[in-house]
Amino acid sequence: MQLSQFGEHYCGDSGILDLMEDLGSALRENPAMLMLGGGNPARIAEAERLFRSTLQEVLADDARSHQLLGRYQGPKGDLAVREALAAELRLQYGWPVGAEHVAVSNGGQSAFGLLANLLAGESASGRRCLHLPLVPEYLGYADIGRSPGFFTAARPLIDLLPERQFKYRLDRSAPIPESAAALCLSRPTNPSGNVLELDDLQWLDTAARQRGIPLVIDAAYGLPFPGLQYPEGSQPYWSDNVIMLLSLSKVGLPGARSGFVVAAPPVIEAFSRANSVLNLASGNLGPALALPLLDSGQLFRLSREVLQPWYRARRDHAVAALRAALGDLPWLLHRPEGAFFLWLWFPQLPLHCEALYQRLRAAGLLVIPGASSFMGLEGGWPHATQCIRLSCAVDDSTLERAAAVLARVLRDLSR
Repeated sequence: MQLSQFGEHYCGDSGILDLMEDLGSALRENPAMLMLGGGNPARIAEAERLFRSTLQEVLADDARSHQLLGRYQGPKGDLAVREALAAELRLQYGWPVGAEHVAVSNGGQSAFGLLANLLAGESASGRRCLHLPLVPEYLGYADIGRSPGFFTAARPLIDLLPERQFKYRLDRSAPIPESAAALCLSRPTNPSGNVLELDDLQWLDTAARQRGIPLVIDAAYGLPFPGLQYPEGSQPYWSDNVIMLLSLSKVGLPGARSGFVVAAPPVIEAFSRANSVLNLASGNLGPALALPLLDSGQLFRLSREVLQPWYRARRDHAVAALRAALGDLPWLLHRPEGAFFLWLWFPQLPLHCEALYQRLRAAGLLVIPGASSFMGLEGGWPHATQCIRLSCAVDDSTLERAAAVLARVLRDLSR
């Protein structure tokens, strides 16, 4: 089969495709594999009960059932759910938004890919890029663009902290390319769990405005929901220059493949037009579940009172398990401020993190090697080959066994 350039790009090698395929093959090869590699949310009984009862109520109602199963949404998505989300954002945060600021998407990955290619690539003014002001970033971004140099990135500053921790900091002195079509970041950051501070976001927003470009914030793990941001007093950030991506996946509904874009009305109009051409309509399941949860306030309550405490407890247990197992080995942990990942740095690692990944996989532990998360960064940087990501969205016993496997493999390497 002869593929177009589009086909060759999207059917070629891809970090996110390799990840998804490897997750499946690893479990087939070893059913006892300790799966700390993926981004799947944990099974949390209270959340599942809420989703199940809400779905049953929708299906028991003839009109709502038909809306779910028998109708297409409009280009921007169901008006009622867009109004409900805008109302909650006004109530919770005072954002001046209405339904015209909201579009329904087929999940965060789909929304980011569509927006990225609306903004960057070949244009009348030349080739434009998406600039990542701080890496590492979500490896699923890496292959979204179809033109060379689609991403540029700035190396972060690194603060060394007590108790074997460190934190990536925004380097405000790093140049922003003239060709930048947008500044992009995730908050909390996947993979590191970094939560960029509000003054940094305001600085980035101002820098973007001065160039006439938007600031894209992927909040798939953060506020407003599922709210997995742990610094005291943490708040979301939005302005009329921000394009915010929200997802229902990390609330516990990854199978719904549904999310929202919150942005200025012209952005929503452009996004919805392109989404209609490519997808005809967004799916109905996510909005059908989200609407009653938003109307009742349960979506925000679930995030605050159930999800955040649950993942915070898993994070704390995972950190304790790693400290007990790794002991005096040369390792550092990025301060885990959000999401449900731990990002480990081994500054004396004698091999590439991809090779460490393979050794851990053979030992029965699946993690994510960190090198693919430094897309757009020019020049070699040893740090980018010395990091791995672990999920802590698993039970305590799995966390403890995973820490023991990691310690054993690292000690073997140091002999």
